[in-house]
Amino acid sequence: MCRWAAYVGTPIFLEDIVSRPGHSLIQQSQHATQGSTAINADGFGIAWYGERPEPGLYRDTYPAWSDPNLRSITAQVRSPLFLAHVRASTGTATSRNNCHPFTVGRWSFMHNGQIGGYDSFRRDADMMIPEALYPHRKGASDSEALFLIALAEGLDRDPQGALERAAARMMALSRAKGGAPHLRMTCAFSDGETLYAARYASDDAAPSLWHRWSDSRGGRAVVSEPLEADECGWEVIPQASFCLFKGEAVEIRPFSPCPLVQAA
Repeated sequence: MCRWAAYVGTPIFLEDIVSRPGHSLIQQSQHATQGSTAINADGFGIAWYGERPEPGLYRDTYPAWSDPNLRSITAQVRSPLFLAHVRASTGTATSRNNCHPFTVGRWSFMHNGQIGGYDSFRRDADMMIPEALYPHRKGASDSEALFLIALAEGLDRDPQGALERAAARMMALSRAKGGAPHLRMTCAFSDGETLYAARYASDDAAPSLWHRWSDSRGGRAVVSEPLEADECGWEVIPQASFCLFKGEAVEIRPFSPCPLVQAA
């Protein structure tokens, strides 16, 4: 599984999350402590918001720790809202198009987890993506499909409901044609104004997710793993939760994808 980190608040340099902390995202790409694998070397990516509504995007297939361009970019770019991801593939190829985050218009999205037996119903998942959105299907991952299905379900109007419906659709396919675990997920996504996150599993093994407000930064980090081992104030996000982060405000709601019956 992957590791990711997101930030919203007063603009900071990307390196303050991605590379400078003792357990930064780059450190987690080599030595993750709360995931199923310690190494996350199948690519990386960053989406950040600045002067324009659409996010900037930088992705590549190198391990995050070995790309000098990543360190240079994060040392120079300052942003009030960004998403960063290091990938451990669950089956699809190591390619730039399969690296997170994914973007469409002003939306950015990244995911950690798995959808059981995805290879056996990949075509069915693609059929859930409407023709108008299908040109954005650049890769082959379950994560990108989940994002595009959520957009089709109305992410612009109802972020939580759209993600719940998309997750329910994917779980129904997994139950019909795939296998357990049907869904394990943490994800973060944004329209450039609000940072959203969700933590959910169809069993009791949702991937780890934490958040913390920093007075010194004037912002909030939402992360797979805390960025400093001895830093207080990190709060775990409960399983089956949907979160909204805007400024200092936090709202955590129950996240409950409605069961669907999927024909075999």
